[in-house]
Amino acid sequence: MRTIVSMPGDGIGKVVLPEAIRVMEAAGFNANYVHGDIGWEYWMKEGNALPERTIKLLEEHKTGLFGAITSKPKTDAENELAPELKGKGYVYFSPIVGLRQRFNLDICTRPCKAFKGNPLNFIRKNATGGFEEPLVDAVIFRQNTEGMYGGIEWTNPPANVRAALETHPKMKGFAHVKSEDMAISTRIVTRGATERIIRAAFEYAKKFGYKNVTVCEKPNVLRETSGMYLTIAKSIAKEYPGIELWDTNIDAQMMWLTKNPEIYGVLVSENMFGDIISDGFAGLVGGLGFACSANVGEEVAVFEPTHGSAPKYEQLNPSIVNPIAMILSACMMLDHIGETEKSDKIRAAIAKMIEEGKVRSYDMMKLRGGPKAIEQGAATTQQITDEIIKNL
Repeated sequence: MRTIVSMPGDGIGKVVLPEAIRVMEAAGFNANYVHGDIGWEYWMKEGNALPERTIKLLEEHKTGLFGAITSKPKTDAENELAPELKGKGYVYFSPIVGLRQRFNLDICTRPCKAFKGNPLNFIRKNATGGFEEPLVDAVIFRQNTEGMYGGIEWTNPPANVRAALETHPKMKGFAHVKSEDMAISTRIVTRGATERIIRAAFEYAKKFGYKNVTVCEKPNVLRETSGMYLTIAKSIAKEYPGIELWDTNIDAQMMWLTKNPEIYGVLVSENMFGDIISDGFAGLVGGLGFACSANVGEEVAVFEPTHGSAPKYEQLNPSIVNPIAMILSACMMLDHIGETEKSDKIRAAIAKMIEEGKVRSYDMMKLRGGPKAIEQGAATTQQITDEIIKNL
């Protein structure tokens, strides 16, 4: 029997991850689930949001299902450390980013596909004054380990770092700024990782019949890093004659999302731009309650919803949060390990629930979150899961 590392994390991650397991078991997938410690609780108690014991579990079992994390700015993180840990040099670092870098989970896949009947789907006016609902079916490939999220940054850069940067002529514009008044973040892109993410995007498009792959970057300004993406994409595209290569600037792409989102198939971007564009597309198919993702390396893979921990909802009883993003992430895990028949059944059960419209979460009903949502007809988290299981 397969073993899955279950990492609920913080906030609503502890609520939605058990629901995903409940659905998978109802679909006939049986596994051993071992708990992995991760998140804010362990940062406060141990000064490490990603304990080494959790790393070892993933090294052994290779597959992880992850809920959500709480992440706070530097000063807030330091203030919430246990008293005995303060002032000892502990630095908070996002555990999910840590997982991606530790295991080189460089391929992040984020499908954004509309379910028929979802009241949160994007609609627009047509030329005759009526409304139309375009079929949004986009899959974003986000490079997961480099770029702006690589973590190589400084406040008050050391003298050797500043001296190295000042070899670039553009640094003359900052010559008058004292180092203590300067913060620097890097955007590092490498050829090998860029080739891997772009090839993965084209392979996915070929496998599932998408007609285009869009490189969404900013090469007219970020000439070196975005330029590398576009150059490599043009080279790889020659190997896939049936798939068109498009390129868009990230800022223009965000405008086009609400103009013609249905024309896009597979999109590929660097880390930060991929994060932005995937959240933008998620907004067209129901929001973060429907946004799932996979983080895949050569040996280890971790699957997670892209929403945050929403701690204000964790203690609500009954719970009102939408578990669908977590359940869809579990489906991506099932696909990854070859259980596609079960994942297809679960997706079909979700689609049936949404199209019938009898059971809807508070976000699908466009209600404010809180206890009153139940009184206004919103389903609880567990009722949504129950309906999906019934449809299986």
